[in-house]
Amino acid sequence: MANYEAVIGLEVHVQLRTRSKMFTRVPTGYGQPENTLTDPTVLALPGALPVMNRAALDAIIKAGLMLGCEIAPVCKWDRKNYFYPDSPKNYQISQYDQPICLGGAVEIELPGSARNVMGEHKHIPLTRIHLEEDVGKCTHGASDSLVDYNRAGTPLMEIVSEPALHSGEEAYAYLTALRAAMVQGDISECDMEKGQMRCDANISIRPVGSTELGTKVELKNLNSISYVRAGIDHEIKRQIALLESGGVIVQETRDYDGLTGASQSLRTKEMAHDYRYFPDPDLMPVRVDEAWKARLRATCPELPFDRQRRFFADYALPYTLTSVLVWDKPLADYFEEAVKLAGAQRAQPIGNWIVNDLLRELKAGGAGGAGGLSLSEVRVRPEHIAELVELVESGKLLSQAAKEVFAEMFATGESPAVVAEKRGLLAEPADASELEAWCRAAIAENEKAAAEFRAGKESAINGLKGPVMKASRGKANPKEVDATLRRLLAG
Repeated sequence: MANYEAVIGLEVHVQLRTRSKMFTRVPTGYGQPENTLTDPTVLALPGALPVMNRAALDAIIKAGLMLGCEIAPVCKWDRKNYFYPDSPKNYQISQYDQPICLGGAVEIELPGSARNVMGEHKHIPLTRIHLEEDVGKCTHGASDSLVDYNRAGTPLMEIVSEPALHSGEEAYAYLTALRAAMVQGDISECDMEKGQMRCDANISIRPVGSTELGTKVELKNLNSISYVRAGIDHEIKRQIALLESGGVIVQETRDYDGLTGASQSLRTKEMAHDYRYFPDPDLMPVRVDEAWKARLRATCPELPFDRQRRFFADYALPYTLTSVLVWDKPLADYFEEAVKLAGAQRAQPIGNWIVNDLLRELKAGGAGGAGGLSLSEVRVRPEHIAELVELVESGKLLSQAAKEVFAEMFATGESPAVVAEKRGLLAEPADASELEAWCRAAIAENEKAAAEFRAGKESAINGLKGPVMKASRGKANPKEVDATLRRLLAG
């Protein structure tokens, strides 16, 4: 690899989250009995005419605005002609020379040099985003092939990147960021197992320092983000080995098997003219005005990396917390709701409770241990987290006791104050003279720790706090203990 550089462009197909298909009122869906989500338009029966889905146009314009694309004032529809059983029309309605979105970029983050360390950020430029209809699904058996047209006609957005990626790791980061944007924008669920997000990778290699693109090979059937990364790395190694052995790379489409880690040639790659594009005579061009864009721009969410930068600036959160929160919009919203109640100065302890304790319980499924609870299913609300942090920060509840309170709070939905009171865990304000007596006794019985603190060793005071808390049976206010010890040691 040292003598070669890989150049990679991705074509990502994303099914839009609409109730009906692109050019008909037939509903979209997954897992329905085969060939039940069809009508004359889907099946291309004589006389059936397409009618555009406004919700699909809204979705792609919103996606373009989120990714910084230029929204074309006019876009048109074209027929992409090819013959295959998954396409009942023998053509696909798509956009060729006048797509709806041009340019834009996807911001990515590469892995840091160490775990939980921020990595390098890059902006991967986009060529275009266009709208088209999906095709059916073929299932090939030993003696026959079956086709299901339930997916045919579903609104499909194709996001085409510039050849600006250089490794499987960068492709993985790109797809992760793109998927998060589409999910958080409510544009698609992007479930790759359901075919809602599919990726083709165009890969070539060239000598390091060269600016000329090499012969590209397209990888198909990459049905998980991890397989995309593995498939690209496999193809880069295959091309290098081929050139170094005196072979020639041919432009082709290859199938990558993520289970075996091997690929095989499917066909030589078609060129655009092979599809004989021409304008669809049944569909008018679409004009997008400023009012349309403004309406959709108002619905665009904050992208994950933008939100992460705001969390750094507004709450001084560490990367370890932001890198978990921002990729899950409901979780980040939950965090910010708790912060509004408790105050920005308590953002970090709130983040710690959510990322460490709440997510652990969600993953475990709570006391029942069923696993996989969603945030909407839990009884712990943001106001509970805010109240719990307030109790701990004010010294009314010790950190270890707070863990017990959280566990019961998660199981019952009771407020932390109620749980702590019921279980007798609230720290009780000690009589001032009694507290001072405990502190004087701790200093007298731990002369070494007292001397070290007076000599400037700040941590030595912890050796005095323990005996005081023991004497109070763990109920003394830690802040009052600290203040009293410091006053006596300074005297």
